[in-house]
Amino acid sequence: MDRMRLAVCAAGVIVAAGVGWVWPGRRAEAAGGGISVAGLARVGTVDARYQSYNIEMVEVTGGRFWRPYADVARAEKAQEGRSGNQPAGLNPALFEYRPPLDLRQTRLRKLAAALGPAYVRVSGTWANTTYFDDSGKAPEKAPEGFNGVLTGQQWKGVVDFARAVNAKIVTSFAVSAGTRGTDGVWTPKEASKLVSYTRSIGGSIAAAEYMNEPTFAAMGGAPKGYDAAAYARDVAEFRRFAKQAAPEMIVLGPGSVGEGIALGPVQAGILRSEDLLQATGDAFDAFSYHFYGAVSSRCGSMRGATGHAATTTPEAALTEDWLSRTDRVEAFYAGLRDRYEPGKPMWLTETGEAACGGDRWASTYIDSFRYLNQLGSLAKKGVQVVAHNTLSASDYALLDEKTLEPRPNYWGALLWRRLMGTTVLDAGTAPEAGLHVYAHCLAGKPGGVALLVLNTDRSAAKNVAIDAAAERYTLTADELESGRVKLNGRELRLGANDALPELRGESVKAGTMEFAPASITFLAVEEAKNESCR
Repeated sequence: MDRMRLAVCAAGVIVAAGVGWVWPGRRAEAAGGGISVAGLARVGTVDARYQSYNIEMVEVTGGRFWRPYADVARAEKAQEGRSGNQPAGLNPALFEYRPPLDLRQTRLRKLAAALGPAYVRVSGTWANTTYFDDSGKAPEKAPEGFNGVLTGQQWKGVVDFARAVNAKIVTSFAVSAGTRGTDGVWTPKEASKLVSYTRSIGGSIAAAEYMNEPTFAAMGGAPKGYDAAAYARDVAEFRRFAKQAAPEMIVLGPGSVGEGIALGPVQAGILRSEDLLQATGDAFDAFSYHFYGAVSSRCGSMRGATGHAATTTPEAALTEDWLSRTDRVEAFYAGLRDRYEPGKPMWLTETGEAACGGDRWASTYIDSFRYLNQLGSLAKKGVQVVAHNTLSASDYALLDEKTLEPRPNYWGALLWRRLMGTTVLDAGTAPEAGLHVYAHCLAGKPGGVALLVLNTDRSAAKNVAIDAAAERYTLTADELESGRVKLNGRELRLGANDALPELRGESVKAGTMEFAPASITFLAVEEAKNESCR
């Protein structure tokens, strides 16, 4: 029988010709949709390093990063931290000093390597004002015009880490007053030192943005009054430098953030990407942008910068409004790409649950729906790279910053890496509200298909019929805001010597499958016989 016209008798339906399909349920237990895996059409591919992550520059150098929630109120009351290298215009009490991250840690490297191949982006707002010292004698404080110092030894640690975990380096460069000539124009002196040193120790920079988030240039340390014309002038100089000093390096840009959805007062004074792109012309090899659907409650009362409309809550975490924000922002930036950088690939080089370090619940199971839905949706739209912020710092990190224990998003990331290949398939439209279904070719299995099924309904199970046997991997948690996650009912934990647990699937037969409320399921269909996956 033609698999595209398969009859699923047990479900009491007949499937019409098509790729993905839906039927009007004849019985209550079959009131869902079905998928014929052999016929799922190819819609594109993603980079082999599609699922990637950020390490903030301030983690590498040491410096003031987001203060834990438990300490914010105390710090504000005591009016602590009235100086430091935090971004301009932000309440210093929101930050606290952290020593440089030891990138040699065995657990860190082992867990990062399991997500490889990947890109590791070492950047962030602090990179805009960081001086690179390659002399071996780092100054006690940053030179005039800079807020922080990156030593050669620290950068060598980044290069060694990337090599050890099968990652390629993405970064950005300093743009503060110390990088500029007497005429105020950016010079490549600092960038040249970093590129040359990287090459001298056997490393390379795969891709780079000129600066981090030019839409918030003033907050990021750019000169006062910095505008689109100044940005275009500096980008032109940067591109000339990059093509001469590092011709293999992908020039990314603009790396904007804060547009495409309403974020209230957060957007006051923003430099519009459209103005930046009009000024630069065709300047980038790939179009990059950043995305946060909200600012965290940590910054919810930040003076003069945010308002209630910019924050979110765990009650909203499974809603279509929240999950669709990534699509709305992608559509906004894709529109700009199409007008000003047509045909260029899109990279999402920084994203997380919420800006300002993430909300308290960013470290829990409930955020895994956003994380995996974002990966599934953006792959289908053709975005080539998604770099999560961060690997191991603050509440939105994949790993706990103190213990390096995996958080729920890490386990979701690991399953994605193991199962979802680079060829993206069209799973069709989900048959009912609360279901999100994505399909890729199964990693490492020619002809195989991997499905990701998210049931965001907190109370009702959903049914979907699959016309082939599969290995099922279902993530659940006893509480949605729990830091513990279960795979097929068994809690995921590291073993002795930080060994990753066996990610064991459960065999399921073809037919109607039930997906529990608030569950995340990967299905590995090895015998899908999908020609797009050969």
